[in-house]
This record gives sequence, structure tokens and C-alpha cells, in this order.
Amino acid sequence: MPEMNPNRKIIHIDMDAFFASVEQMDNPVLRGKPIAVGGAENRGVVAAASYEARKFGVRSAISGVLAKKHCPDLIFVRPRFDRYKEISNKIRTIFHEYTDLVEPLSLDEAYLDVTVNKKGNPSATLLAQEIRLRILNEVGLTASAGISINKFVAKIASDYNKPNGQKTVNPDEVIPFLEVLPIRKFYGVGKVTTEKMYQLGIFTGLELKSKSLEFLEKHFGKSGNFYYNVVRGIHNSEVKSDRITKSVAAEHTFDVNLSSEIFMMEQLEKIANSLEKRLKKHGIAGKTVTLKIKYSDFTQQTRSKTMPYFISDKGLIMETVKELLFQERMKDSVRLLGISLSNLNTEEKKTVVVQLKFAF
Repeated sequence: MPEMNPNRKIIHIDMDAFFASVEQMDNPVLRGKPIAVGGAENRGVVAAASYEARKFGVRSAISGVLAKKHCPDLIFVRPRFDRYKEISNKIRTIFHEYTDLVEPLSLDEAYLDVTVNKKGNPSATLLAQEIRLRILNEVGLTASAGISINKFVAKIASDYNKPNGQKTVNPDEVIPFLEVLPIRKFYGVGKVTTEKMYQLGIFTGLELKSKSLEFLEKHFGKSGNFYYNVVRGIHNSEVKSDRITKSVAAEHTFDVNLSSEIFMMEQLEKIANSLEKRLKKHGIAGKTVTLKIKYSDFTQQTRSKTMPYFISDKGLIMETVKELLFQERMKDSVRLLGISLSNLNTEEKKTVVVQLKFAF
């Protein structure tokens, strides 16, 4: 069995309501008001909500219609992803002044391994404070941070003192911290798994820890091994500065359901065009084309085909997509279509990390 490694120093930085905060920073009229980045129309979805909106129960991934019911005064703002990416790049530049071991999870969060860092500072806690202050002074936004011996605990800790706060879980505090943690707050334990654990009498980390590996694997399959280890502070996944892109995708949700394959082909042409631009921009090609179909009853279907060679050209992608579309009859009208390319020509880059022991 692997063992807990108390010598690493991992920081998880998470920007506070990133998309919404950028909009409020750029437009002073929106400051202090409940705003949602996303669409207010029938098929619109909230991508991010300001803290003022969250007080009313507005959250990301809920429909714009439901969000408006929760908060009648909610202000909807169209997303500006180019602007968010611009700000994200400025923040990452700051990260790289401290360590080259930066693993972005999205535009608004990243892991930093500062076990050995460019500042020669043995305190990950002080480094996190300094990084957050620089983001505030140089970018104008607040960030929260979690600091611990591994990515799992650091990720959970970053959510503790949000917004604009941080929490350090020292090596000798990891086990007590996890034992009292509600199981619903374990990173990687979703709503369905939480309910299943409740049914098995598992409500806290301590109760999870009391279960044998055999018990957890019986009820949760391969994930059982993960739960068995993390509750014991064991999560030795490295911070990878070059995360491997496993797939590239583009999709679209329609205002009106589509029932004709002819109309679907028209939309798929547009989606394939967007996908091609992303592939060409990053010099990526792939062998497996997947067509994603979401029906009006919200059931989802995927159809895939693997080519004997790498492709990135829209024409070649559409040839395969057309074949997949007419592979079988549609069972209902369609509300979403998507195309993804996987089995890519990207290669993994391995980084050797020298880990030394310092005080937190």
C-alpha cells in the first residue's frame, strides 16, 4: 500500500467567482449587484454567479430561467471568454514566478508545487499569501488558497475560507481534518455517490476510514481504492506542468429542438468549423471522432468512429460525422449536438521532481 507523503507542499489557488468578478471589475455599475454570466433565455445556463447572486441560491450550471426565479433582480451578462483567458494568463504569469510546477485545472484555478520554489521560501503558507496579494494588486481580483501535503487536501482546503481567504492543513493535521470532514465535501464524491454513502452509514471521513478496502471496492468498484487512500491522507498524484489534452470538443444547445437530419447537418457544419479552428490553433489532430446527441428528454447518446490516421480537417471530420449521424434513426427531437476528437497526437512529458522537507 502507498504511504502518506508529508514532505510535499502543494497550493491550490481558486479565483473567487472568476467570470462574474471580471465583469464587475470591468464594469463598475455591476459592482455589489447580483449578476450571472450566461444566458437568460429558455435554454440559457449560468456559467458563473457573483457572491451577491449566490445568496439567493444562484449557482453555475442551473438554467437562466430558474436563476431568475431565485433572484428576480438578477442581471445577466454575456460571457467574454477572450477576456477571461487574458486575465487568466496574467495570473499564471505570477504563478510561474514562484514555481514551474503549475497545473491549471481551468481558467480560474491551478495547483502549484512549491516544495522547491524560486523564492527559496520554506513556508507554503506565506507563499500563498504573497501570491494572493499580488493577484489582488496586479490584476484587481481576489483569490482563495488551500495549502497542504497533496492536491486532494489542498483542493478541499481552498474552499474553506472563501472568498479572499486561505487555509493551511499541516502534515500532522491532515488525518484529523479528514476524519471530521463531511463526506459531501470530499473532492471527487459527487451527489449520487454521497447519497450511496449515506445509505451505507458513511457521513464523515472517520466513518469512511472505518470501512475496509474490500468493502469500498465491493460498493464503489475501482473508486473504492481511491476513497480508501485519500481518507488516510494518501494522494501522491504529482503536479503536472504539462497536462495532456485528451480530447477537443465543440457543441451547441439549440433554442428550438431539431427533428430533421438536414437541419442537424447544417448545425454540425458550424460546430465542425469551430472544432477545426481549435485544433489548428493548438496544432492538434486525432483519430477518434465522436458525435454527441442530447435529446429533448435530456437523455444522451454518443456515436464514435476511429480512423487509421490523424485528422484535423473539417471536411474529413464531417465525412465521419455524417456517417455517424445516419448510423441509426433518431429516437426523438434533438436539443444539443456536439463533436469531439480524441485519441490525439499529443505526447506526455514527464517531469522529475526533487522533494525536500521544509516546515509549512
